[in-house]
Order: sequence, then C-alpha cells, then structure tokens
Amino acid sequence: LTRTTAATLGGKKWDALVIGGGHNGLTAAAYLAGAGLSVAVLERRHVIGGAAVTEELVPGFKFSRCSYLQSLLRPVIIEELELEKHGLKLLTRRPASFTPCLDGRFLFLDTDISASCSEISKLSKRDAESYPMYLDLLEKLSKFIDPILDSSPPEKAPSVSAPLTTHMREGLQKSIFWSKFLLRAARLGQRDLVEFMDILLSPASKVLDTWFESDVLKATLATDAVIGTTGGVTTPGSGYVLLHHVMGETDGKRGIWSYVEGGMGSVSSAIGSAAVKAGATIVTEAEVSELMMDEHSTRVSGVILADGTKVSSSVVLSNATPYRTFM
Repeated sequence: LTRTTAATLGGKKWDALVIGGGHNGLTAAAYLAGAGLSVAVLERRHVIGGAAVTEELVPGFKFSRCSYLQSLLRPVIIEELELEKHGLKLLTRRPASFTPCLDGRFLFLDTDISASCSEISKLSKRDAESYPMYLDLLEKLSKFIDPILDSSPPEKAPSVSAPLTTHMREGLQKSIFWSKFLLRAARLGQRDLVEFMDILLSPASKVLDTWFESDVLKATLATDAVIGTTGGVTTPGSGYVLLHHVMGETDGKRGIWSYVEGGMGSVSSAIGSAAVKAGATIVTEAEVSELMMDEHSTRVSGVILADGTKVSSSVVLSNATPYRTFM
C-alpha cells in the first residue's frame, strides 16, 4: 500500500476520493487511476478488503472473515486488471456440496455433471435425468444476462439546460443499450423468455418443485436461493437469487464456485495491487467522519477525516453502506 500521511492527503485536490477500501471501492479506484485520474482510497481499518478480507483471528491461523467463496467477480475485471499477475489464484471447489441425511443417506454434487447425476440417481432416477436439462436452462438464461452485467447502464436524462449534443449522446446510448437487449430477448425465444420471467418472479420452491421430486436435492439447490437474503425459498423473487448464484464462473466454467488461495483477502489485495500500479493511493487507518459540501449547493467537494484533516476532491465515491454514507 502507498503510505501517505493525512497532511499529504490534504495538500492537493484529488480527481476522486473513494471512501472505504472494500473490493468494489478498490476496483473503482483501479479503473479511475488507469484512466489517468488522481485517486485516493481512504480505509478506516488497518487492512483493506471490507467484507473480502483475510485476518489472523487465532494466532498462526488466518481466516476469511465474511465473504468465503468466489464466483461472481466478473471475468472482464479479472482480465482487464490482470489480477492473476497480482497474485489472484482460484481453486475450484470440489465437491461442490455435501448434504448428509439423518437416515444415513447423503448427496455429493460435483463440478462434473455426470458424477453429480450418478449421485442424484441414488435418490431419484427422474431427477438425475432432469438435472442436466435444468443446468442447461440456467446457463442459457445466464448467458442472456451476462452482457447486461458488463454494460454501462443508460445514464439518467440530462438537464433541460444541457447542450443539444449531450441530449443526442444520451439518447443514442439508451437506444443502443435497449436495442441490444431486445435483440438478445428475441434470440432467446418466446418459451425460454417466459420461463426466464417465471424464474425471476417466482419463489425458488416453485421453480425446484417443477424440476425435481427429491427433497434432498431440492434442499441442496435451494441454498443458492437464500444465501445473502433475509427471505426463504417460498419468498417471491427468490427464484432470481437462485439464478443469480449460477451466473458466476471460474476459469471459464459457468456456475462453478472457487476458493481463493490465501483467503478472500487475496481478492482485495490483488485488486488493490492493480490500483496502486495504475497510480492510485491507498491509505489505511484514515477514517472519514464527514462529507464536505460546497456552500449554497448540495455538491460534495471532499471529505473531513476523523483527525480533522480536510481532503478536497472533484468527485467522492462511497464504498460504505448507504446508511453510513448519508447519515
């Protein structure tokens, strides 16, 4: 990390400040610095990473404290930031899951589909036949969403006083975005599109009941529909969460989750290293206590650190929670 004192931070006006050194904030810093902007990341703790952090909780043993598996980090980010050169090493999770039962039965799901089907057939021959078709549908729907995840969203409407060229540029961007989206929807086909919408809006329990009969298999697959939520498998919309957790990939293999060598902090360390190489400054133990506002306006002009240091910036990005950011 770039070691910078608070006084040095306050001695210039930055193009961008990032509050919080979580992996999202570090990614933003890496891209902004790569575009030639002066960027500083201000992290309250002594270590970067936020939820994706590795720490020694027991002497001699390091742990991933919150985030514990990788799959949804976009491949384009791994490639563009060259994270493998910065130490990121992904280890495929095998087996994918293990579900023990009270009656002595168990279910292993593997990254290899044929091996998984062999295991599933011990519970239900029908489910073993349905499983590859279920995965094929989810993969098809994931490929439909993929380009949207990697696209810049249409900007909000420009102000009335904005130049005509700005209105034309924004209108063109929106037209291109939605034209591509509608074209992919047409290619998907009516049947798959209807099924896609059904999965998005339905409870995960309904989706899984449609495909499978084994409660053990359904319970295993349903974990993907509730992780990271405060809902259950019968909550409307949990079908999307189920789909969301198979959108990721590891080493080009879709729906595969991986461990990270060195713990999840290695993800943040790799991104942080890429950001520093691009020219970003990362400062730990730099707690932001307040946002500075321009007089007579609602525009943010910088931050005030806990020690009273004022740091000016053209733009401030927050990697903190919305509550902490606004309150």
